[in-house]
Amino acid sequence: MSKLGKHSGFFFAGLFALTGIQALAAQCQDQRLAPGSAKRLVSVYQKEYQKWLSEDVRYVITDQERADFKKLTTDEQRDKFIDDFWERRNPNPGSKENAFKEEHYRRIAYTNQHFAAKIPGWKTDRGRMYIMFGPPDQVDHHYSAAGSEKAGSLVGVGQIPYDWELWHYRYIDGIGKDVTFKFVDTCGCGRYEMPVTKEELNKYKPK
Repeated sequence: MSKLGKHSGFFFAGLFALTGIQALAAQCQDQRLAPGSAKRLVSVYQKEYQKWLSEDVRYVITDQERADFKKLTTDEQRDKFIDDFWERRNPNPGSKENAFKEEHYRRIAYTNQHFAAKIPGWKTDRGRMYIMFGPPDQVDHHYSAAGSEKAGSLVGVGQIPYDWELWHYRYIDGIGKDVTFKFVDTCGCGRYEMPVTKEELNKYKPK
């Protein structure tokens, strides 16, 4: 074989190898995320975890559970924590169906549909109590025309020219029998609020 033929063989072999490497590199490039996509994906996941903590379970998670969740450093740990969180509350442990979880999200949906007033329903005082304790056994609706000295004494704010409601529960676990919550629409916008301080509200937080 001539030197030219020998070198030509090496040249074409090298060319084919280089072409193969380039094709493989292009394939890997196609499989990689576009620049910035990975960061955006991480950001989306972080927002989902934050939403779960600050919205989904805001009123049912304990202070200790919240602190433990914030210490987690990986998504795998967070996913396991969330699974364990719901399982601890599952009335039928080990079952794929979790009645507590399903009822919880039903309550959130209900509050957003019925109690929203310039803010999402779950953020309102009525939404908070509904999510925590479920639908009341009885609701007394009172309108501004019913404002009176008697009504004022019931709500605890004197004579009131506002619509207001009393929610009655026959029994709430951990609180007791014959529990009543009072809500007043002081803004006239449908956002009924409890005429109590934040400290008083906090006594209803899960232990």
